[in-house]
Amino acid sequence: MVADSLASKTLSLEKIGIKNAKINYQLSPEKLHQIAVENDMGKTASSGALAVNTGKFTGRSPMDRFIVRDAKTEDKVWWGDINLPFGEEAFAKLKTKVANYLSEKEIYVRDSYACADKDYKLNIRVVNEYPWSNMFAYNMFLRPTEEELKGFDPEWTILNAPGFLADPAVDGTRQSNFAILSFTEKTIIIGGTGYTGEIKKGIFSALNFILPVEKETLPMHCSANVGDNGETAIFFGLSGTGKTTLSADPERKLIGDDEHGWTKENIIFNFEGGCYAKVINLSAENEPDIYNAIKPGAILENVILDEQGNVAFEDTSITQNTRVSYPIDHIENIQVPSLGKNPKNIFFLTADAFGVLPPISKLTPGQAAYHFISGYTAKVAGTEAGVNEPVPSFSACFGAPFMPLHPTKYAEMLSKKMTEAGVNVWLINTGWTGGPYGVGSRMKLKYTRAMIKAAMEGKLPQETTHDDYHIHSVFGLAQPRTCPGVPTEVLSPRATWNNDKGYYETANKLARSFKENFKQFEAYASEEIMNGQPPLG
Repeated sequence: MVADSLASKTLSLEKIGIKNAKINYQLSPEKLHQIAVENDMGKTASSGALAVNTGKFTGRSPMDRFIVRDAKTEDKVWWGDINLPFGEEAFAKLKTKVANYLSEKEIYVRDSYACADKDYKLNIRVVNEYPWSNMFAYNMFLRPTEEELKGFDPEWTILNAPGFLADPAVDGTRQSNFAILSFTEKTIIIGGTGYTGEIKKGIFSALNFILPVEKETLPMHCSANVGDNGETAIFFGLSGTGKTTLSADPERKLIGDDEHGWTKENIIFNFEGGCYAKVINLSAENEPDIYNAIKPGAILENVILDEQGNVAFEDTSITQNTRVSYPIDHIENIQVPSLGKNPKNIFFLTADAFGVLPPISKLTPGQAAYHFISGYTAKVAGTEAGVNEPVPSFSACFGAPFMPLHPTKYAEMLSKKMTEAGVNVWLINTGWTGGPYGVGSRMKLKYTRAMIKAAMEGKLPQETTHDDYHIHSVFGLAQPRTCPGVPTEVLSPRATWNNDKGYYETANKLARSFKENFKQFEAYASEEIMNGQPPLG
């Protein structure tokens, strides 16, 4: 760990407009924890972790995330409801305001980097108003050695000022909070929100532009692990689909749980140095790796503590998006460095609350691209206000809010890499079986693990022949007829319903939702991708 002695390093931030600030440079997590508690900005949980409240915002604010529209981004970014444009002049003025706000304050500065593959290393300087935000940056980004810090030259800068509120009428924002990226200035400014996820997702968004445009490298919102045989598995999935849980496999080493790159040399590398996991209903029995990672150095966000400092993981009175961040070495079974080779299996995870998708199916290249662009899961009752029954939810490339380019660009790169590497792609339904949410039950974790293990060990047939696979009549998916460790009847979603009429009505309804969502991409999609859509619906 870098010593707190570096805090005395002479550092000037005048180039970015911050003057006469008391700079705490590269403080240890222990010191930042101590400062946060002493200033009533957090409490120490019984586990030794720091518990903080992020304030008004307990999640990202997608409608307040902007990209500066300039010569570099004008013709490349997919502008629209996700990538909202912001003017160059307005950005310059707002950046100056944020810098002035941080001037003459006590602030916290951290130099770190993203991308575990040194050929893609991105040096980052994070300037934080709050000590616990700086501790989050320590946890989530990769940590340079003291030797690396001596000649450290930051390529990107993040100015993080939760206490600064924009004036929408003057500053051009939608409301008082904002997160704005400038690819020309290589700067991210964040204000009006204490939610730390804006910090990590800002850099993820930057890399999702830089890597494909400048490095011929595919950025992915996924987890990844590697087996003793050196084969890497990749897990795509939206929140609640099991991405973190399923990649934390005691028989395989974790590369990372959220953000990765896939190089032209077929190397998979982690962007981050830590994990940022949901803790709603967390238990030592179901998710031991995450549970045991909550110790000194970890940061709990928006949880409820009792008088003894114990966390009530089931308590969602602040938010359902309770979180923990921790350095990746809080997990025992990790790959060091965070790199994998020889990718052989990709798993698209979906929590289908309608209970109609097969628990596992093998995808053709066209289907893989179609489902990647679709990025399907389902919201269930209680996850959002007004959601009383399952609702289809689509997020392109399983990470639309962070993808500056058109989704088909990432899909084309994925298809090319899949073909070159000879990768098998599987769609895994971690959602409901025996009926929709409220009628059926959640797929047993032990069955999902058994299916994934069978796929990775080559125990499922490579060729989707009639004898080995059933082709789903509504979705056209090849579902295996048998799988080691899984009852045969579980593999057929229709059979688990015991209600053919209800099953096919629901399946066709979901298929139509897929097709309706995909209309926005049809003009950009190839014939092969369009052939991957559900044949019925």
